[in-house]
Amino acid sequence: MRVLRMAAWSILAVMVLARICTCGEQKAMRIAVATFSHETCTFAPKPTTIEDWEYSGPPRDNIVDTSSGYIGGFRRMCDEFGGVELAGITSPRGVRGGSSSGWNTTAAFDKYTNLMAEDLRKKGPFDGLFLALHGAMAVTGVPKPEAEIARRLRKVVGNIPIMVTLDLHANEDHELSDAADAVFIIKRYPHYDIALVGEQAARVMIKTIRGQYTPTMATRKPGVITPSVFQGTGVSPAMDIMERARRWECRRRDVYVSVAFGFAYADVPDVGATVMVVTNNNQGLADKIADDMSDYIWRNRKAFAGKKLPKTIEGVAKAMEAVRQSKTPVVIADHSDRTGGSSQMLEELIRQGAENFCITTLRDERAIDSISGRHKTGDATTILVGGYSDKFAGNPVEINGTVEFLGEYKGDTIAVLHFGKNNRIILTPTLRQVTDTGIFAPLGINFEELDIIVLKSRVHFRRGYHETGIAGAIIEVDVPGWGPADLTTLPYKNIPKDLYPIHRKD
Repeated sequence: MRVLRMAAWSILAVMVLARICTCGEQKAMRIAVATFSHETCTFAPKPTTIEDWEYSGPPRDNIVDTSSGYIGGFRRMCDEFGGVELAGITSPRGVRGGSSSGWNTTAAFDKYTNLMAEDLRKKGPFDGLFLALHGAMAVTGVPKPEAEIARRLRKVVGNIPIMVTLDLHANEDHELSDAADAVFIIKRYPHYDIALVGEQAARVMIKTIRGQYTPTMATRKPGVITPSVFQGTGVSPAMDIMERARRWECRRRDVYVSVAFGFAYADVPDVGATVMVVTNNNQGLADKIADDMSDYIWRNRKAFAGKKLPKTIEGVAKAMEAVRQSKTPVVIADHSDRTGGSSQMLEELIRQGAENFCITTLRDERAIDSISGRHKTGDATTILVGGYSDKFAGNPVEINGTVEFLGEYKGDTIAVLHFGKNNRIILTPTLRQVTDTGIFAPLGINFEELDIIVLKSRVHFRRGYHETGIAGAIIEVDVPGWGPADLTTLPYKNIPKDLYPIHRKD
């Protein structure tokens, strides 16, 4: 199939050049752009439905009207080359709650892939197709969704180049690289290089259409699975793995070396790390680099995937000790809570007598509705919060305090409760991963006066707290939840049987 596509590209390149040269007129190459992106926590109890996908509005086709993200980078590079017409293909918006919901329904998957296929038929023909995906989508009845998207759309567009961009947490294997022509994955977590990867996809796309590049791929699965909290690329060995990939790219021309660390909270057959290498018509080099990267990840498996984090009681004790040592503000990363409503960290902070802390944030739509119906800012209240979002949510905690804030913040009604010895809880209707300190001032909170800040975040919080030098100490705590650091506690059924450290301990 790939050989046939290469022959088709050669014919396509001649046709494009002919269009450019005919009568001195330059006719733009046409590239379709579509997106369907979700990071699915299959262990979360609530399925991801059409209603969730359309919470912010129906699918739209004006997706190229952006300067950010994969598509923004892709567009920027096309503008730089010139002579490219981008056509937005009807695509779903971002899903409600992000990765706090579970399996996508087959109905949702079919609806949006069918919409994309229909729009491609209507707006075509095209010289290329760009798919901005995530890589960790999970769909009931569809084992490898991103590969299936590429296969279904391939049937519509034919043998034109299909380029795909993925998140670092992608769960993929050779089926995607067989269905598409080139795959590019971001290298940084937090994700600073999304637009850059979009630019790479556009560069290779345009050169392929022109006949100047023949995408040739090699894909490997090292057999290592890691929790998200271990994957921050600002620390080793995750940093070293990505630096090795960059060194290969610096040493060899027209080479793109991608590593997906994988998303461990999806019970799917292609979970775990993936290496994907793209070269210009050099299969031997692609295989050599893919083998090297895969071997390197395996050699570093113990440092990368075999670590242990403190549990809740120990983690809170460590945080309080850091406060006594004046290492404030202390940031506690409650990274395990995929649904956002766990009260376990709140319970333990209260039990150990912590003061001057802020839970940022706690998902509790019921509490917000109750407060909105009965109170206004400044009112005293007694209310139960948290403890019902899933089986790991802990117990509802009774708060006797004051409604310090009640109003709109970034499209949601949220509330801030002040209680005890200068303690606060920020209540939101969905999981909200707070990555910087921007949330505090609009809510009337001076974060510089806080001793402990609890964030429901894995790694993204590091951009606003670690990289800025704001946090005096960071304590990553393995609170019970659907996103634990100890992956052996998850009830996997569909994953490979030889993954380190779940099945292989050596």
